[in-house]
Amino acid sequence: MTTFSFNPVTPHPLLQPYVAKMWVFESSGRLPALDKKLIVPNANFKLTFTSRNGIVARVDDNTFTQKENELSFTGLIDTAVMLDPTDDIQTNTILVEFNPLGAYRFFQLPYTEVKNHIVGMPDLLGKQVSGLQERIGEAKTVAGKVQLLQNFLLKRLENASSDLIYDFCINRIVENKGLITVAQLEKETGYSARWLHKKFSANLGTGAKNLAEIIRFKQFYQAYSTGADLFHLKEHIYEYYYDQSHFLKAFKRFTGSTPTDLQGGLNELATKHYTS
Repeated sequence: MTTFSFNPVTPHPLLQPYVAKMWVFESSGRLPALDKKLIVPNANFKLTFTSRNGIVARVDDNTFTQKENELSFTGLIDTAVMLDPTDDIQTNTILVEFNPLGAYRFFQLPYTEVKNHIVGMPDLLGKQVSGLQERIGEAKTVAGKVQLLQNFLLKRLENASSDLIYDFCINRIVENKGLITVAQLEKETGYSARWLHKKFSANLGTGAKNLAEIIRFKQFYQAYSTGADLFHLKEHIYEYYYDQSHFLKAFKRFTGSTPTDLQGGLNELATKHYTS
């Protein structure tokens, strides 16, 4: 039987406003073939280092493979992802998840191009990251690898700048649990929907409306993935969705399944990844 764990790491205090969570994933091998290896969107970007074995991810019709000792970046995901170790052996992965306020402060990337993609960091940032990738791979302990990764992020944070209007909009979306319209953001900021969309595309890779939809679904799925009974959750659906059809469309989009079909097929990978 495959065993796995998510071991949390406390980010450096200077990183905490921008890092949603940081952890080390360990697995004794691949998950059983019939299990759902489902990763549901949570509005976070991911920086991943595979210190042992590799990872294969299927995003829509695309398959991405991250080899052992590689550093990769996952853009904003707004669709279901299926994930599994490359080989049926011990797997260790270090993962940093940036909240929507975080990634643009550390990396000036073409965010619209990396949306729903997993890209090697050397391909995005060149030689400076190739050297970091090599040093992390050579570090003897997981703690040492984590420290190198955090030092890299702290160095990049020194030159970071804030986009105050964008940050304001992100905070408003999160505070309202996704229940805020672009028209409301226009009114509160004084900027047009077109201008806001351009700003979100540059810093996030998608528009404010799409982010709000992910955040809105997150409220429901957090309860669902921890085992809350579907029947009792139904009464809360209309707090976030116009009607049942609206909800089911969102559920299918973000999980690839219906609520009934998925409830019996979730495993600990799918739930712990979302709630850890």
